[in-house]
Amino acid sequence: MSKIVGSLKEAIKLSGLKNGMRISFHHHLRNGDHVINMVMDEIANMGYKELTVNSSSVFDIHIPLIDHIKNNVVTGLEVNYMGGAVGRVISSGLMEKPVDFRSHGGRPSDIESGKTPIDVAFIAAPTSDNMGNCTGKYGKSACGSLGYAFVDAMHAKKVIVITDNLVDYPLYDFSIAETYVDYVVCVDKIGDPSGIVSGTTRITRDPVGLMMAAYATKVIQQSGLLKDGFSFQTGAGGASLAVAKYLKELMLKENIKGSFGMGGITGYLVDMLESGCFATLMDVQCFDLKAVQSISNNPKHREVTASHYASPTAKSAIVDNLDVVILGATQIDTDFNVNVHTDSNGFIMGGSGGHSDTASGAKLTMIIAPLTRARLSIVVDKVLCVSTPGRTVDVLVTQRGIAVNPLRKDLKDRLIEAKLPVIDINDLKGIAEKITGIPKNINLGNKVVGNVIYRDGTIIDTIKNVK
Repeated sequence: MSKIVGSLKEAIKLSGLKNGMRISFHHHLRNGDHVINMVMDEIANMGYKELTVNSSSVFDIHIPLIDHIKNNVVTGLEVNYMGGAVGRVISSGLMEKPVDFRSHGGRPSDIESGKTPIDVAFIAAPTSDNMGNCTGKYGKSACGSLGYAFVDAMHAKKVIVITDNLVDYPLYDFSIAETYVDYVVCVDKIGDPSGIVSGTTRITRDPVGLMMAAYATKVIQQSGLLKDGFSFQTGAGGASLAVAKYLKELMLKENIKGSFGMGGITGYLVDMLESGCFATLMDVQCFDLKAVQSISNNPKHREVTASHYASPTAKSAIVDNLDVVILGATQIDTDFNVNVHTDSNGFIMGGSGGHSDTASGAKLTMIIAPLTRARLSIVVDKVLCVSTPGRTVDVLVTQRGIAVNPLRKDLKDRLIEAKLPVIDINDLKGIAEKITGIPKNINLGNKVVGNVIYRDGTIIDTIKNVK
């Protein structure tokens, strides 16, 4: 018995795909992914139309999606994140229907509840056996955790595993089990694993970035949260990684034993695990190849599903036990609302991902960003798009000072007592505008090109087209 079929075309036919259906993908191969383009090209050649593509994220490598939208193969798009190459075209108003942007926790919640039922899920699997037991930990295209793909496999009506490393049955260390899989397709290459590296995965050498990282570490130190059992998530930006480095040194110096590190895992969090700073890593997505190697070798480095990570409708989620999260921003306004969906000119170049999920759950949510970027202040009167509501954001750390949300007077008092450079966010905005000048109004149109869906399922903002 085997679920292997001879070609992708055959698997698509067997799945019962019809015009107007919703298909899904995951993004663990990130900018090295070949599967979305491979599948969509085959679907287009077979003559399907008016499909909705639900992908946990879309990257620049997926720019061929634009032609499929123009040709009416794809008429609906649902993502948690969208890279700038595709985003810029979407911002021009290409699609009739707005793109639905969810969070990493909101997406599995809506799939599980039936709000966004998946007809056919395509799982890019770096290793699989002939029955569909599969994993991302091994193989020539190894990407590590398959955390975002579990909900697709478990709830789609039909599931097709696509692999470039077929092994004997049974694959003993599987992630997704054969019980969810209908068909297996073996291809030459599902992607380039070097493309999973997320932007900057090296610690910044920029003095401004290092200064911000030092401030952020001191905020954590003074928050009262840095003690045994401490839990932490940070991103892959250069300054955020510097925070991880400084925090590691501090935890080792003070002999603090944390409980877990979480999120998109980098080699720097792996170093913290191996140094004894954390008891475990909870990994929904690997951000570099050192993390991929770690999750395949270290039982303390655990693969978790997106639902377990951040779903607001799960019985519990890891984000709700998170002490500190370090996040970025393209804009933050004087009410602490954060924009990570568009750039300062209104073009789509990102998405919430786990931003709003972790901000909601963490005891301390810290935004770390330079005060100015591309000759524009990141602090504005009103963000172009609310990705994460200000009520869930505690601190903004810049090189010119630390702004604390008025809702957190307790934290502000602690930081002032520690003689950290605390400054009102309105004053930060004034400092920035003395440097950059007051920005001109952005010329946005009236067409809604994106719906920003908060983790609870409500639309918290819309994204308008850029003229």
